[in-house]
Amino acid sequence: MNKKEISEIRKRFKPDKSNIGHVYGCYVNGNKEVISYLDESLALMPEEEKKQYLDFLKKVLSGAQGRNLSDIVFTSAQVADSDEHRLLMSLRDDKPEARQEFFQTVIENYESEDNFLILCANDAYDVPYRGHGDVDKSAEHYAEEHDDQVFRYFVCAICPVKDGKLALGYFSGENEFHNSLAKQLVCAPEAGFLFPAFDNRSANIYNALFYSRKPEEMHFELIEALFKTEMAMTPAEERQAFEDALADAEINELETVRGLTERIQAQIDANEDDEPLVLNSGDLVNILSDCGVEDGKLDVFRDKYEEHFGKSAVNPENIVDLRRFEVKAGDVTITVNPEMSFQVESRELDGRKYIIIPADGIELNGFSVKV
Repeated sequence: MNKKEISEIRKRFKPDKSNIGHVYGCYVNGNKEVISYLDESLALMPEEEKKQYLDFLKKVLSGAQGRNLSDIVFTSAQVADSDEHRLLMSLRDDKPEARQEFFQTVIENYESEDNFLILCANDAYDVPYRGHGDVDKSAEHYAEEHDDQVFRYFVCAICPVKDGKLALGYFSGENEFHNSLAKQLVCAPEAGFLFPAFDNRSANIYNALFYSRKPEEMHFELIEALFKTEMAMTPAEERQAFEDALADAEINELETVRGLTERIQAQIDANEDDEPLVLNSGDLVNILSDCGVEDGKLDVFRDKYEEHFGKSAVNPENIVDLRRFEVKAGDVTITVNPEMSFQVESRELDGRKYIIIPADGIELNGFSVKV
């Protein structure tokens, strides 16, 4: 799913937009024991409560692709004949008999010290046909041109449930304020997924979209149990592998790494596709070559990159930090707006290397000072 397709489905999670008739799931304690089951009609809920449920489900389609959102790809053999794909298709078709097996799989493989809620829902989206200029045509016109105009999908959010904080509350019967403890509160989901994927504005049963709130905690055990597939590395592991490849090739000059970051940012800014930018070993070698890295080091880098990643491309936001430019030297840290990183220089003075920044408009703890 690309950015535009994810956005289109996210817009469904509003009381006046979705065809979600009910939400269901189960509430589990930290010992992996089911406390209760849930199956409630959205039509019978107060509007605010309905909106809260939909917001939790919508959160599963948020975050950055390649970091919070990961594509799950099934093999042809899995789609043709596998227990895991049959289970997902049954859940997509809203078959109650599939729920118990699904809940048990999640409970056994989701690691959490907190109580948690497995929250699920099904939706049927009458996909409008988009002509030139993305103008929606009528459903009748669309139906004439397309056999399957309804995207039916299943979404699951796994939400921690935590104790509320002690707070001062008003007791109307006593006309007094006393300490009161809020009941257990459902928090934003830590993990979840959508099946099938929404590709080219239609269902793709060969893919699912998995969500993890923290990119460094990808819930690999849950992914393996539900989809019988292995994810390669977390973003943090990709970052470390890339840094190792640079270090092995002795590509560690300040100006080179800064140039690498600036060129990657420029490529991201220039990317007008709905798909996120990815870079393979050849792309990164070309960028490093533009930064002045000699051929011998480039050959070593290419070999080391392929040792870690094979022929796979990487999300550039996983291998470099584009949100900040931070230089550390011992106990001293210099943090600069990435757009102004060119002001940071390295220089050797009297045989010792220094980091140099312009001494204009200096402040010390908020006080303007002269140097």
